Amino acid sequence: MMNRGYFGNFGGAFLPEILVATFDELEEAYTLVKRDPGFWQDYEQLMASYSCRPTPVTFAENLTRHFGGGRIFIKREDLNHTGAHKANNVMGQGLLVKRMGKTRVIAETGAGQHGVATATMAARFGFDCTIYMGEVDVERQRPNVFWMEQLGATVVPVTDGTRILKDAINAAFRDWVTNMDSTHYVLGTACGPHPFPEMVSWFQSIVGKEARQQLSAQEGRLPSRVYACVGGGSNAMGVFSGFFDDDVELVGVEAAGRGLDTGQHAARLCSRDASVGVAQGYKTYFLQDADGQMRETHSIAAGLDYVGVSPILADLKDKGRVRFEGATDGEVIAAVSLTMKKEGVIPALESAHAFVQAFKEAPTLSQDEILLVNQSGRGDKDIFTIADAFDDPKWKQFITQKARQYHA
Repeated sequence: MMNRGYFGNFGGAFLPEILVATFDELEEAYTLVKRDPGFWQDYEQLMASYSCRPTPVTFAENLTRHFGGGRIFIKREDLNHTGAHKANNVMGQGLLVKRMGKTRVIAETGAGQHGVATATMAARFGFDCTIYMGEVDVERQRPNVFWMEQLGATVVPVTDGTRILKDAINAAFRDWVTNMDSTHYVLGTACGPHPFPEMVSWFQSIVGKEARQQLSAQEGRLPSRVYACVGGGSNAMGVFSGFFDDDVELVGVEAAGRGLDTGQHAARLCSRDASVGVAQGYKTYFLQDADGQMRETHSIAAGLDYVGVSPILADLKDKGRVRFEGATDGEVIAAVSLTMKKEGVIPALESAHAFVQAFKEAPTLSQDEILLVNQSGRGDKDIFTIADAFDDPKWKQFITQKARQYHA
């Protein structure tokens, strides 16, 4: 790694002068805790007592039988407190905020899971909390907005730009510039200026460490392939980190949306629509036009429609260490349905992208090989989107009746 948070040709910290001192303070605090074994012990203890870690690895016996090839295992990050891997990074940053003496936290969120996790952390530690969320995502993730507000957070709908995740990030940075002394920005994914990509990946590495130990103990061997969905990249970095030094293939699955040939997707690393640029404080692949203007993205999963991607994953892509694929909206809905019916497990729409690719490849592997899928979150938050996609008549009737009651 190069100086100042570079990973190969990607990363860095492209900051306005007013934020340089704040990032220097954050980098110094992060460097100190990373060198302190006691901090990681405190972190693991907090996650064990507050967030059900270690999360289990589940053998998907019925899905394995269904596909008739490699054995499918699921890392159950959906069983984390707040329902996703987001708690790992957020609680770690909460401990860091306490050490730094800050009293307020802000965050961006797309799917809402990071927002709920941040609001939960703020309630746990007694911080004031503001969450920025694109107006489009506010509407499609209303249940998570409700919980954020009930947890005591102020949720600010962002009406700028395309009104999704990238716009929420911009709004959070604007807030931070005016409240640096009291406020820490709890960035939710492995993107942004240094030290965020490295720091978020470090907290999320608990996922990969656990998974490696669990499979070694349960099966006496490591997986042949590990699958994770890729939006910004935090859950992928978390599970992949446990296997970087092993002969294990790592597969990141992006949102192919309505198809990679339609332009209506959020695939940065498995399509030809992205190019290298600098935005939001770092250098990576962005979905941008020839003038460097960010394109609109699309995904059925609110947490995957980010215009950029982790600089660490961009570097791993260029080095050939991680393979990237895409899953369409239709494939994702089919994978959710199959997983529910075969295993009684409800993956988030984001996580289901990883299932799509694992399902495609499982039949090609021998029965003594292991596939590990990182289920980064649970699908409760997606009930409106999933029910709409299933075109369920009873759900429509329920919604219609509720609407009549509110307007009566």
